[in-house]
Amino acid sequence: MPANVLVCLDTDAQPSVFDGIVAIDSGADRLLRHGGVTPGDVEGLVHGAMFTRGGDQLKHTAVYIGGSDVQAGEQLLAAAQQAFFGPIRVSLMLDSNGSNTTAAAAVVAARSYVPFGPETTATVLGGTGPVGQRVVRMLAQEGVEVRVASRKISRAEGVCHRVAQAVSGARVTPHSTEGTDVASLIQSTQLVVAAGAAGVELLSQEDLRNASTVQVAIDLNAVPPAGIGGIEATDKAVERDGRVCFGALGVGGLKMRIHRAAIARLFQSNDVVLDSDEIYALAKEVAASAS
Repeated sequence: MPANVLVCLDTDAQPSVFDGIVAIDSGADRLLRHGGVTPGDVEGLVHGAMFTRGGDQLKHTAVYIGGSDVQAGEQLLAAAQQAFFGPIRVSLMLDSNGSNTTAAAAVVAARSYVPFGPETTATVLGGTGPVGQRVVRMLAQEGVEVRVASRKISRAEGVCHRVAQAVSGARVTPHSTEGTDVASLIQSTQLVVAAGAAGVELLSQEDLRNASTVQVAIDLNAVPPAGIGGIEATDKAVERDGRVCFGALGVGGLKMRIHRAAIARLFQSNDVVLDSDEIYALAKEVAASAS
């Protein structure tokens, strides 16, 4: 049987070591790693993956797109799809900055403790960052009303616009945290997710404690200080002040299972495209199989 070859296209100068190790642990026999990739580079690289194998052997080559810039990664994904010729293609996965797999893990963790649907409201702090944008989109897909919080209202408005275009009936509203009482943003919400920059506290322990409606709080920052005061990085469904709390490492195990499952899925056929929606659907499968 041909070796499973994963072509890693990274928008950063140095391809991610993390992504490479996870890929090997997930069934990739060989990695072809390229850093500093731009949309103009993609066609030649993808054609090299497409035209060296044929028929059923095509499924043993796949392309993984990573890097720290999600929008740059999305451009590479679009360029890769444009390089295909009908059925002559290879499977693709986008997970720039771990945005899709981390967000999927956080939302799947939350849905075990909060009923999703029109009766639920969530606040996503740092909602315009790589992970935050994906969290907003996944929650909107579930019918949750989402408050998208960012320091700059223009960035929050941009995320809301893109999510509203992608998700029919999305209920998303932009909010600025600059000069605003953050505590007011989480009032009357059942879920709060902090997805901001590492080492920045977005919500104090006292403000969270006083938010009586919040049932689940998830902090995706693993670098001290915590993004949500009082939550430990290792918290995994830990009850604090009457609510369920998750830290970055607490959802990390599920994130890794989702990431590995996604890589494995790439080698099952040659026509898979794994982006936000597909990885979230896969995450629900992974969580269901573990329960």
